[in-house]
Amino acid sequence: MAENQAFGVSTAAVPQGGSKCFDDDGRLKRTGNVWTASAHIITAIIGSGVLSLPWATAQLGWIAGPLAMFLFALVTYYTSLFLSACYRSGDPVSGKRNYTYMDAVQANFGGFNVKICGFVQYLNLFGIAIGSTIASAISMMAIKRSNCFHASGGKDPCPINSNPYMIAFGIVEIILSQIPDFDQLWWLSIVAAVMSFTYSAIGLGLGVSRVAETGKIKGNLTGISSGTATQSQKVWRNFQALGDIAFAYSYSMILIEIQDTIKSPPSEGKTMKKATLVSVTVTTLFYMLCGCAGYAAFGDMSPPNLLTGFYTPYWVIDIANAAIVIHLVGAYQVYCQPIFAFVEKYASEKFPANKFITKEIEIPIPGFRPYKFNLFRLVWRAVFVIVTTLISMLLPFFNDVVGLLGAIGFWPLAVYYPVEMYIIQKKIPKWSSRWVRFQILSVACLIISIAAAIGSVAGVLIDLKSYKPFTTNF
Repeated sequence: MAENQAFGVSTAAVPQGGSKCFDDDGRLKRTGNVWTASAHIITAIIGSGVLSLPWATAQLGWIAGPLAMFLFALVTYYTSLFLSACYRSGDPVSGKRNYTYMDAVQANFGGFNVKICGFVQYLNLFGIAIGSTIASAISMMAIKRSNCFHASGGKDPCPINSNPYMIAFGIVEIILSQIPDFDQLWWLSIVAAVMSFTYSAIGLGLGVSRVAETGKIKGNLTGISSGTATQSQKVWRNFQALGDIAFAYSYSMILIEIQDTIKSPPSEGKTMKKATLVSVTVTTLFYMLCGCAGYAAFGDMSPPNLLTGFYTPYWVIDIANAAIVIHLVGAYQVYCQPIFAFVEKYASEKFPANKFITKEIEIPIPGFRPYKFNLFRLVWRAVFVIVTTLISMLLPFFNDVVGLLGAIGFWPLAVYYPVEMYIIQKKIPKWSSRWVRFQILSVACLIISIAAAIGSVAGVLIDLKSYKPFTTNF
């Protein structure tokens, strides 16, 4: 049991029956619904990576680009349904709850699979926290540089060091990290989701206006032309583009944790099914519009970040970059909550008599529930944010590393475990037609993950050639 606790597996709470204040597992009543769950999912899925979709579409062309987005939306939707069916073991209404992804893996596989899942999941979440810090600093510097260019008439090169902006982001995250758990993050997720729509809509609008201005829809049916890249470069870019699109939909590593915030009745599975349909549909619509509008505007020359292709109107681009920063503030918290919960649960189980870890002081807040202050939470979460900020300053090209982590984590977390756990839950016979279809899906996604990982390794090696720690200017 100690070994399982070390990897974050929840011990079963003693059922106390449902009541006005408590759920069937004895925990405080969950308050989440379709809209709060959708906000969490949209905040997790629609990151600033949406602005790279015109580049991905440019590699694949007008046929394969939109088709890839649609197919990966379907894959995400169905594998999410598979995973959400594993929130309760046994009966979908009254079965034992699995509070985390690792709990679900423990309930269905146990043993070494739990360790592998936990390592990959938390490594990805840690990497996303670092990537969010870097991306937010880049957007803040883009605002500063845009205003500098405007003031100097384009004569000043406006070199900017990224470190102060990463530190500022870290300070904000230290404060917000004191929000105790996922259930109390709903308001931040809603704000972040609105911000993701804001910068996506601005990117879409700028792309459409460029097409209207030039009167020409750029691009071709098969992607970048041979004059833009060699044949081998085109092949690798195609795999990288498929990887970018696949990872842009992935949120499975926090799906169970989101589902654990949902109230019942109706059953959590039914609510999560609706939330998944809403969020994946909305996400796909925005991805299609942004990817296609950006590709139509720039064709083969689509930039890795759509906003960098525009310089005017500078104030609109500033608003878009500010929305990215606000969104990333919320996304950081959404992705880090499972790490926070894992460490705090392990510490309280390992040292139950330690007051520093377990003691909570209620601080009254007029008009709201009392805030439960915990000294260990304050120190540990602050240290976590400081570490991610320092790594961001040390390795400002870490987004390529995050791409590698995403490639490594996509197949096991978003495809393999959801599919295999669903097969176990539904007792699908081996070598039946459904079983074969699931295995084909799993193998296809594994191939894409491997190809994308190789492309990310190449990107990291190129970055290392010009790497200087703590001295990066943009």
